[in-house]
Order: sequence, then structure tokens, then C-alpha cells
Amino acid sequence: MSGAIPNIRPEPDKLLMDIATYVAEAAIDSDEAYSTARHCLMDTLGCGLLALRYPACTKLLGPIVPGTFVPNGARVPGTPYELDPVAAAFNIGCMVRWLDYNDTWLAAEWGHPSDNLGGILAAADYASRRNLASGGQPLTMRDVLAAMIQAHEIQGVLALENSFNRVGLDHVILVKVASAAVVTRLLGGTKDEVAQAVSHAWVDGHPLRTYRHSPNTGTRKSWAAGDATSRAVRLALMVLKGEMGYPSVLTAPTWGLNDVLLKGKPIVLNQPFGSYVMEHILFKISYPAEFHGQTAVECAIRLHKEAVARLDDIDRIEITTHESALRIIDKTGPLHNPADRDHCLQYMVAIGLLHGTLEADHYEDAAAADPRIDELRSKMATIEESRFSRDYLDGNKRSIANAIQILFNDGTATERVEIEYPIGHRRRREEGIPLLEQKFESNVRTRFADKQARAILELCSDQAALERLPVPQFMELFIV
Repeated sequence: MSGAIPNIRPEPDKLLMDIATYVAEAAIDSDEAYSTARHCLMDTLGCGLLALRYPACTKLLGPIVPGTFVPNGARVPGTPYELDPVAAAFNIGCMVRWLDYNDTWLAAEWGHPSDNLGGILAAADYASRRNLASGGQPLTMRDVLAAMIQAHEIQGVLALENSFNRVGLDHVILVKVASAAVVTRLLGGTKDEVAQAVSHAWVDGHPLRTYRHSPNTGTRKSWAAGDATSRAVRLALMVLKGEMGYPSVLTAPTWGLNDVLLKGKPIVLNQPFGSYVMEHILFKISYPAEFHGQTAVECAIRLHKEAVARLDDIDRIEITTHESALRIIDKTGPLHNPADRDHCLQYMVAIGLLHGTLEADHYEDAAAADPRIDELRSKMATIEESRFSRDYLDGNKRSIANAIQILFNDGTATERVEIEYPIGHRRRREEGIPLLEQKFESNVRTRFADKQARAILELCSDQAALERLPVPQFMELFIV
């Protein structure tokens, strides 16, 4: 009796077609989603412009081969670079993630859906300039905002119930999947081609989380998403040249992703794709800190005056937090580089207590040399609050709560400061958006002279004008 495996090619996995159908056919009609996407675009680009102040970031930018220039290529905002779309996607993705200072999504899996903007902007600029060169029409910024909404939705909805970090994989796997889908569509791909490109994104090798965790935390976490979104552009371009896809990449027995990487568990899609994620996205407005520690920093800053007045009298600092924060950013011992420090809950809290603020420069070596930081860290105890952990996963709350109390040697203590929702949460939008716009203006002015900065700010403040603008004209505003 033959034991041969039937070589019948199956229909594409349902998830592949769900993603492809959403990207190719869904109409996004939520005004809130488009408005939030505009603010997401502003914040993401602003964070990328700010990152250009840091040589550790800029050394990675530019063409792969120095001096390479690509006519009608994709521009990299804040730089003179004009690159092929794969390299441009890496450049933009690297910039916008470098400081860990823009949007975040927290669920069973974590991540930063704005990481997809690297591929989206690069593909949209390249496709538009290619179309114009052949007498066609460019894409508009509304197309970019729609692609952002869809990329956010794909990455975010997949993150709701599927924890890749639990099996040691980095969340940028979802950046690659989401970018592959929307970029293929921006480049003119059909629904079937979107599904094929997404299959390649799933079948690809996927990075470990090694570079995000002690004792190996390092700067790769700042360019990993740029790598993922640029890889997505590369896969999309290959599919558009006729490269085949892999229909049962997820479900194939033994060799599919579910069996190989997820211990046989299927990927769960617990709600249809729409505009939920963009509408509920979390903005990092006040502090460049890993998002699970945002409210802890806010608590620390409220206690700053009491803390600095009695530093020598502090006996213990209690940080009450949620399970995800303990798993990701609860860190003792030496911190070796800025990437190590910005993923240390205790370090962030110490800076807030000492300075009454937290800025990107506080992670650099000069600021970290302050011996008071490690002295305060040595007095900190982290405690899980089950209510915080439960509300973190509650779809109606999605809180990211932390509380801090300082206990002194004489038996006295500060108040216990508890904050459930960071200022970038949807529940604090009214408070947060004016601050986000101020942050954007400040970041834009770090890179551009007044006239150019004013042109960018004026355009980005007008939803209708921004949506009408052809992509190449938008990208021209950011050339230096």
C-alpha cells in the first residue's frame, strides 16, 4: 500500500483570503479612522525626523551601495536620499521606530502599527512617480491614509488573540504581513496577488525577540521593523513579476507555520477587519518610553518634587504594574546601551523622579552616568496587580495601568499615585491631540527652516487638503 502524500494543491488558507479581500475590496468610511490616521502620519514622521539627530540611526540610512541614486525612486523624509522602494522602506522604517516614540498596540501580541509606514510611503511614492513618468495618475495621500488604516487593522486584529512572543518570535512578523498586503495593493496588485504576497510574508524566516530582552537588548530592536516592512516591499515586487504564492502556508501539516512555529495552534481571527485598530490606537505623546511603562513615568513625574527633596531618605519605591510590563521591561543589573535603558521600567521611573520629565537624551550614556539612577533602581520593587493585568486585556478598557509609592526611612510615605490610561489612549484623545500636534511641530522644526516647516504644518493641519495632495508633492515637502 502506498504511503505517498497526495500532491493536490489546496485552496488558499482562509486567513490569506480574508486579508486579501479586505485590502482589495473593503471601503474604509470611518471619518474618525481617517482623522486618526492623519495624526498618526504626523506623529510617525515627526518621530522619524527627531531620530535624524542620532548618529546611531543615521549611520544605517542611505543606499545599500554608497552613492547610488535611483531616478524616480522613493524619497526618504528629512534626507536628500532617493532610493529604490525596498531601501527607502528600510530607511523610513528605521527612522520612525528608532526612538520608540510613536504609536503602539497592546494585546496578546504587542507592536507598533505605524512601522508599516516605511513600506507604505516608499511604495506610494515609487508607484506614483512611475505612473507619472508613463503618463498615468499618482496616488493621493488619502490612498496613503487608507493603506495605513488597513495595515493598522491587519497587524492589530491579528495581535488581539495571537501571542507570537509566547513562542519567542518578534512582533515584527505582523509588520511584514500587514505591509506585504497593503504594499502589493498600492503597487497595483490584484486580490490574488495580495494573497500570494502575504503567503510569502508568512513563509519567510522570522526574527527572534533576543534583541529586545536581557541580557542581549540592543539597537536591532530599533531597525527590526524597518527590515520587516522593506522585506514586505521586496516580496510584493517579486509577486508582481509573477512569482507564485503558497496557498497552505499556515495550515499545511508538518510544514506549515501553525505546526512549525505555533506548536500546532491555529492563528485566531476573532473579529472582522474594519477600522477598529486605528480608532483605538495608542499614541506615545509625552515620553519616549516603552508603552507598558508610560503611566509609570507619568506617576513618577507627579512624585518628582517630593522625591528630589528627600532622595537620601528613600527606603523603598514600590512600582505596582501589570504582567506584560513585568515580562518585558522589569530589569535589574547593568544597562549597557540606550536600547537597554529605554526597555527598563526602573530606569524610566528613576529619570522621572529625578528630572520631572523624560526625553530621548536621557537614555544616552552621558545622562546614564548619573549615579543616582542606579541608587534609585536598587530601591525599587515591582509588584503585579491582578486588576491591572486583567484590565490590560479587557477589550472595553485596554488600560495600561501603573502605580508608584515612595516609602521613607522615617516611616512616612508619599501618596500612592495610580494612572490607568496614558495620555495617548483613546479615552484621553481630547487631552492628547493638542499635545501631539505640539510634539509634531517641535519635531518638524528640528529638521527644517521656518518656511519649509510652516508649509508642512499648514498642510498636515488640514484633513481635506492633505487627502487631496498627490503623494509625490507631499514627499517633496520633506526633502532637504
